[in-house]
Amino acid sequence: VVAGGNGPQRQADGSVFLPKPAQRQIGVRTLVTEAGELPRTTALAGKVVMDPNAGGKVQAMVAGRLEAGPQGLPSVGQAVKKGVVLAYVSPSTDQIERSNQMAQLAELHAARALVEKRLARLKELADTVPRKEIEAAESELASLRARSKAIGGGLNARDVLTAPVSGVIASTNAVSGQVVDARELVFEIVDPKRLRVEALSYDPEIAADVASASLAVGDQRIPLTFIGAARSLREQALPLTFAAEGEALAFLAVGQPVEVFVQSRSTQQGVSVPAASVLKNSANQTIVWVKTAPERFESRTVTIAPLDGVNIAVTSGLEAGERVASRAATLINQIR
Repeated sequence: VVAGGNGPQRQADGSVFLPKPAQRQIGVRTLVTEAGELPRTTALAGKVVMDPNAGGKVQAMVAGRLEAGPQGLPSVGQAVKKGVVLAYVSPSTDQIERSNQMAQLAELHAARALVEKRLARLKELADTVPRKEIEAAESELASLRARSKAIGGGLNARDVLTAPVSGVIASTNAVSGQVVDARELVFEIVDPKRLRVEALSYDPEIAADVASASLAVGDQRIPLTFIGAARSLREQALPLTFAAEGEALAFLAVGQPVEVFVQSRSTQQGVSVPAASVLKNSANQTIVWVKTAPERFESRTVTIAPLDGVNIAVTSGLEAGERVASRAATLINQIR
C-alpha cells in the first residue's frame, strides 16, 4: 500500500495509521477478546486412513494376466457395490504342467467313453447281469466325469476379483493385459462417508487425558471422537485413532496429512483469537494487531499456544476487551 498524506502509513512508534476508507477497501474486521479458561491443547501430526469395516483392498490370489470384468476395468473415483466383479486374473501355468494336465484330461475322456459303452451293454443285459456290476460301472463313470470336470475347470479357471465392500475406487493399478503377482494390490476401495484420522503421539500421557479433539481444514473446524490408542509403538510414537460424525471427512483423501488438535482435561488462562490474527513481525516475533483508535492499530507481542486449529490461545501479551484484527491482518502487517 502506497503511503500518502492521508493514506495508510506506519508511524514512528511502530503503530499503523489506517483511514476508514482503506479499512473498508481491504476488508478489515475486528473482534473483542474475552479471557477465560482454555483447554491445554497438543497439536499432533496425523493422516487420513480408511475405516477397516468400510474399506478394503482387492488383491490377486494367483499370479496371472489381468482381464477386464463384465463392465470393464473401474477407474479412480468410480462408485462400486459389494460383490461386483471388477476384473479377472487368468492364472499363469508352466507349459510342461499344462501339457501334463491336458494329457491327463485326454486319458480321462477316453476312459469315460469306454465305461459309457460298457455300461450301455450291461444295461441291455440287465436280466442276466448282476446288479452290482451295473452299479459299479455307474459309480466308475460318475468318478471319471467328476475328475474330468475338475481338471478341465482348473485349466480354464480364472481368479475373480470382486469388491469386498461398497464404496469408491480410491486407487487402481489395473491395466488390461497386465501381468500381476500373487498378493499384488490391484484395487483399493474406501467409503468416503466413513473415514478415520490417525495421529502419532510421542507422549503416552496424551492418550490417557483426551477430553476432545478437532481437525482444522482452512477456516472449518471438524470435531473428532477419540476411538482409542494402540498398545504398540510405531516409529517410536503411539498411534491414536479418531473418527468424525456424519460425512465431515468425506472431502479428504486417504493418506492426506492433517494436523490433529487434542484438548486435555486441564485448562489454562488465556484469550482465544482466530488463527488469522497471529502473525510474525520483522524481528520474527509473534504479534497480533490491536485496534486502539478508530484509525489506529498497534502490534502486540504475544505468547501463544495451540487451541483447535481455527483459533489460537494467547497466554500473555493481550488483555480481555481489546479489539483484535481478525481479518486482513496480513495486509495491516505489510503497511510501511
